[in-house]
Amino acid sequence: MRTTQHSKLAFGIFDHLDADGHDVAKQYNDRLLLAEACDRLGFYAYHLAEHHCTPHGRSPAPNLFLSSVAQRTTHLRIGPMVMLLSLHHPLRAFEEACMLDHLSGGRLELGIGRGSLPAELSYFGVSADAAPGRYAEASEVLVKAMRGGPLCYEGDHFQLDDVPLALAPHQRPHPPTWIAVNRPESASWAAEIGANIASIGPSSAVRKVTDAYRSRREIRSDTHDQSSPFLGLLRMVVAGNSEADAYSLAASAYDRWLKSFKFLYERNNIPTPPNLPLTFDAAIESELCVAGTAASIQQTLLSHLEQAGANYLLCQLAFGDIPLEASLNTAIIIRSIAVAGRR
Repeated sequence: MRTTQHSKLAFGIFDHLDADGHDVAKQYNDRLLLAEACDRLGFYAYHLAEHHCTPHGRSPAPNLFLSSVAQRTTHLRIGPMVMLLSLHHPLRAFEEACMLDHLSGGRLELGIGRGSLPAELSYFGVSADAAPGRYAEASEVLVKAMRGGPLCYEGDHFQLDDVPLALAPHQRPHPPTWIAVNRPESASWAAEIGANIASIGPSSAVRKVTDAYRSRREIRSDTHDQSSPFLGLLRMVVAGNSEADAYSLAASAYDRWLKSFKFLYERNNIPTPPNLPLTFDAAIESELCVAGTAASIQQTLLSHLEQAGANYLLCQLAFGDIPLEASLNTAIIIRSIAVAGRR
C-alpha cells in the first residue's frame, strides 16, 4: 500500500449546520462551543457547507458564521466547504476571502465549488445549464485576483475592466484551496492546480480518487511545487459508552438529517441521488456513518483511511438532533484516535 503524502494523519470537522430541532440562535451558539472545544483538542480545521432555502443547511453565508468561529478560537483553521461560486460574483468572493483570512490571522482554508443541487441555484436565477460556466469563470477570476491586481477579465458571465484590488489575502501567495471531489477525472484536475480534496463514499471508491490524484501529482513532480496536499475522507461519527447506545443516538440523528437532506428534492419532485443511503443501516453499510465505542470507531476509521488512501479525516460530529454533549464526547474520542494514528 502506498503511504500518504502527509507523514501523519490530520483530523478536521465538517458541518452542514442542518436543522436540529432548536431555534437557530441556540444552534449557532452550540456550534461555536463545539468549535471552541475542537480548537482546544487540536483539530486541524472547521469546514462549513453552503446551502440555501433548506433545513439541510442553516448557514447560507458560511463566511459570516466562520468569522465568529475565528474570534472564538486560536489555532483552528476555518473555511467554507464549499463556497458556491456559481452564486457569487468572483470579485465579492475574493474580497470576503481576504477579509476572513485577515480576521482569522491567516487561518483560512478556501473550499470552492459550483453546487450539487440545481434547485438551490435556481432560486437565485442561475440555471443548471449556466452553473458550470459561471463556476469555471468565477474560479479563473478568483485565481487571478489572488495574484494581485489590477484585475481584468472578459468572459460570458463576468467582465472586469482594470479593477483595483485594495485587499490581498493574509496568507501568501494565497490560502490553501479545497475542492470536493468524487470522480477520478476531477481529482486529476485538483492535483493539477495543487488543491486539497475532500471525498465521500465507500473507501474502495475513494481510493480510485486518491490514486488518480497521486498519479497526476507524480507527473507534476518535476515542478517546484513542494506542497503536501490533504486527501480528505468524510465520515459521520458518533461515539457512545456502548455499541447499542451509539447506534441508537446515531440512528435518530441520521433520520432527522436525512429528512432535511431530502427537503428540496421532495419539494421539487426530484429523485434523490442514487448513492444516498435511505436508512441508517444503509448509511453504516455504505461507510457514510461510523458509530460505536471508542475502540470500535478507532479501528473502523483508521481502516477506512488506509483503504481510501486518505490522510485527512473530515468528521461530521454534529448532525440531525445529536445533543451538544454527545458531539463533544465524540470529539474527545476522535482526539485519542488522532494520537493513535500519528504513532
